[in-house]
Amino acid sequence: MEPGNPGTTVTLRDVAAASGVSVSTASRALDERGTASKSAAAAHVRKIAEELGYRRNSFASNLRRGETRTLGVLVPRLSDTVMALMFEELERVASDRGYFAMVATSGDDPDDERRAAETLLDRNVDGLILATARLDDDLPRHLRDRGVAHALVLRTDGVSPSALGDDEVGGYLAVRHLIDLGHRDIAVVTGPSFTSTGIARLAGARKALEGAGIDAQENWLIAAGYGIESGFSAAEYLLASDTGKRPSAIFAANDNLAMGVIAAAHRLDITVGEDLALVGYNDIPLSSRLPTPLSSVRVPLDQIAGNAIDLIVNPGKEPRIRKAMPTLIPRQSSGSPLHTAPHAL
Repeated sequence: MEPGNPGTTVTLRDVAAASGVSVSTASRALDERGTASKSAAAAHVRKIAEELGYRRNSFASNLRRGETRTLGVLVPRLSDTVMALMFEELERVASDRGYFAMVATSGDDPDDERRAAETLLDRNVDGLILATARLDDDLPRHLRDRGVAHALVLRTDGVSPSALGDDEVGGYLAVRHLIDLGHRDIAVVTGPSFTSTGIARLAGARKALEGAGIDAQENWLIAAGYGIESGFSAAEYLLASDTGKRPSAIFAANDNLAMGVIAAAHRLDITVGEDLALVGYNDIPLSSRLPTPLSSVRVPLDQIAGNAIDLIVNPGKEPRIRKAMPTLIPRQSSGSPLHTAPHAL
């Protein structure tokens, strides 16, 4: 058979014959579901297959086994940096384990979310990974009722399998850092009250304040959206001169909120890192590249991705809710020296 002959379909039997091995041996050498064999015989089979232009029909093969080796990932939007980074990690881990990750976006409307989930299920995915945020979301319950393999990522409803960072610890680390720097007038701009992340990060912040004997000022604990505009509006309220005493430090429960705080502070001629200490959350790549590099709580997205996929492909393993430990990365925005080592609990 001529290598690369157009219109010729190269079969597994052709590869086996050209390699001088049995069909079953060739099949094992070309199986992409696990770690590829490093034996000389397997390498020879793969070399011959490439020369002949063989393309394995993994979809048909997996269907015969009752699986597609495909996972569906549902996110509100990929324009959100954290969602995009999370999907990239899920895609990488899935590939390492012989799976293909397929993404769909849902926006914030429950009906749109349900339709997007059904679209993925119509593709016969082996499981769904949900990065949607609302605690009042009915989709996980519907998936549990139908016996659909799924995992929540970056949040939990306390029932469905979940992979996330320990948001309460993260909130504690952020505020404890500000306290250790000598601040007592600390505000918290957290995420929406309908999200597990917003609730847990605020709980951690409160725990740090209480542990230091600081009475939280309730009007300085602001639940907002997770966008830059929400951070800007919250900071205008907290820092404007007509509000009386203003905080000397702010914990913003994601980096977008923190960037909104920075913009509002600049507009009010307040210098972040000098007049105002600031800590964000997630440590997105831009955080360290801002004019005043942002102190932030780093979340191990690679570990979270591995946990989420493991919850689907190994459904019997415990625990069903897996939390990865965050780390605080101090930078100039909180007034810490640049050489300060990362502080972890």
